[in-house]
Amino acid sequence: VQLQASGGGLVQPGGSLRLSCAVSGGIFSTYVMGWYRQRPGKQRELVANIATGGSTNYADSVKGRFTISRDNAKNTVYLQMNSLKPEEKAVYYCLAWGTKGYWGQGTQVTVSS
Repeated sequence: VQLQASGGGLVQPGGSLRLSCAVSGGIFSTYVMGWYRQRPGKQRELVANIATGGSTNYADSVKGRFTISRDNAKNTVYLQMNSLKPEEKAVYYCLAWGTKGYWGQGTQVTVSS
């Protein structure tokens, strides 16, 4: 199973980005998909996840601003991030969880003016 994350970049505070994570191999529809981030000097933390049936879960800090979604036909999970804050600069990783977890390579998000 391979995961390819994309969509990171530089955005101004208050701006938006949409991350994508394409999964190849395995059966995408059977995976719980998640987005995590690792801020400089911090441990990796959960941002959001989405179950096979579409139910979602968010870290308190992103509720109301971030939206996770999945397209099983495209084997892709998305993270729409709005109203970004400078402290959300991080490497964002996607995770596919089946009988075990598979990580993508990460995509850098920088929030700065």
